[in-house]
Formats: sequence, structure tokens, C-alpha cells
Amino acid sequence: MTAPENPAAASPSAPPLALLLDVDGPVASPVTRDVKPEIIADMVALATAGIPVIFNTGRSDAFIREQVMEPMIAAGMPAGTVIHAICEKGAVWFSYTAAGPGPVHVDHELAVPRSYGDDVRRLVSEDYAKHMFYDETKRAMVSVEQHIDVPSQDYLDEQKLFDTDAMELMARHGLGVVRLDHHAPDSDDQIDYRVDPTIISTDIESVRLGKDLGASRAVELLAAQGIRPLAWRTVGDSRTDYAMADWLHHNDHEVKHVDVRPADGVPVKPYAVLTAADLGLAEDVIHDDAGGAFLRSWRDALAG
Repeated sequence: MTAPENPAAASPSAPPLALLLDVDGPVASPVTRDVKPEIIADMVALATAGIPVIFNTGRSDAFIREQVMEPMIAAGMPAGTVIHAICEKGAVWFSYTAAGPGPVHVDHELAVPRSYGDDVRRLVSEDYAKHMFYDETKRAMVSVEQHIDVPSQDYLDEQKLFDTDAMELMARHGLGVVRLDHHAPDSDDQIDYRVDPTIISTDIESVRLGKDLGASRAVELLAAQGIRPLAWRTVGDSRTDYAMADWLHHNDHEVKHVDVRPADGVPVKPYAVLTAADLGLAEDVIHDDAGGAFLRSWRDALAG
């Protein structure tokens, strides 16, 4: 299954591409946490042209509304255009149009126990408030995030200490947890939760969450509209983001993955992996600079 030579000639029910976008890194700056106006404009143009634009992120629905939805609406997103946002790695999702957001759906079976979240909130307040804050907008995950004014290395050093404390709290709650290669099962030898560090945050989540679950939800949301794209482009900045393309490829969808921070290492995959170098850009073009360049290249391709 390949995309047609002339994207503009595609059927609305079978667009040539669908975009499945991680947010932190490819779309929002990991430094400022906001989205450049030119990236907003390109996403609006692509969506207006009939290309499904779907966000697949660990961020909360509140973050997507403020940093992505509201700027897209303000940029002139036309009536009738539907954008899907899959948040908290598949546990929360909603859709929006130019009229605003629709209902927020939460899979409560995938939520971290509230008592554990309360203890993490206290831990951050008492021991880590200088470097990070507790994200009160999450509905299923428990997340802490670097203060913007804290130097990256200072945060990453403190993050290791926090993650250790977070795992010890899991044990006190009788919960099994994994962080990278460190496995700490519960009394039934089960691991139900994951401590997942990123360059600006730590997410504590059900092991059933992930970018693959987000990809599955994305396909379901489009299918409910009668849309099956001819091909997909997934975009991320970490190794875990490859799970989007992995799931799509495994389920017989044509897909290419864009890695906007390939310094972590590009794994061997049965599908194509693109980096900024494929656009003729330098190796130091990463994160939203690279993500924005790909969005512009797809917009230009549509324009012919």
C-alpha cells in the first residue's frame, strides 16, 4: 500500500497520509514547553487539506487544550475539521473542532491508585520542589516535571533520586514496579506499574499504557469517522515513540517513523526511519526544529 503521487487527489475516506505526533520534542519545545506559531500554522494547513493530525502524547488533555488546541483554533482552523488527541499514553483521549473540545474519555482501569499519587505529591513538596513540580492535570498517570528555570543536568541528577524514592513508595503501597532494567515485583510477583523517566519529567503509569496503545486508539478514532489512511507518519523524540510505528506495521499499515532526536540511536526496524538528515538538514537540527521541518515538507508536498 503506497501513497498516491498526487496527495490532493486522494479520497477524504482514504487520505494519503495520517500524522501521529508525539508532542514534547517534535511539536512543543522541550525547553519552553510551547509550540511555535509556524508549527501551528502547518498543522492547521495539513488538517484543512484532509490529512488526519492526531496527537499521541504522555501530556494531559489540559496541556493539549492550552498549547495546541487553542492556538490551532486561533490560527483559523476551519469548521468541520476534527483533531484527535490521545493523552497520558492512551489512558485519556478527546477530540476537538473549531468550536472547542468534545468530552474527555478516561480509562479508569489504567489509573495509578490515588493514594499513591497523594504520597508522590507530598514527596515532591517536601524534598524536590526546587527542581520539579507535581502535574495536577493528569487524570490517570502520576507525573512530575522539571521547572523551566532549572538547568537540565541539575534536574537529571535530582531525577535519579526522585525516581528511586518513587519506586520505594510503590513497594510501601504493595505495588509492583519497573524502571528501565530495574524490576521490583509485588507480593504476587506481578509488575503493574512503570516509572518512566524522560529528559524533562518522570511519568508513573500502568505498564499497559504506551505509544502503541495510543496508535491503536488513533486507528479506532479514524475508523469511527470512516477514514482509513493509505499511509502513516509517526513522529517522536525517544526510543519509546517507535512503539507507534511498531504497532501500525504489525497491524498491516504502511508507516514511516520520524525520529527528531536520533542521537539516542536508531534501531533496526522493518519500516523506514527518517531523520532531519533526510531533509538535507544538519545533525544538530533536532526536536521541534526537526519536527517543524517535516511538517513543512508534508505541507509543501500537498501544495504540489
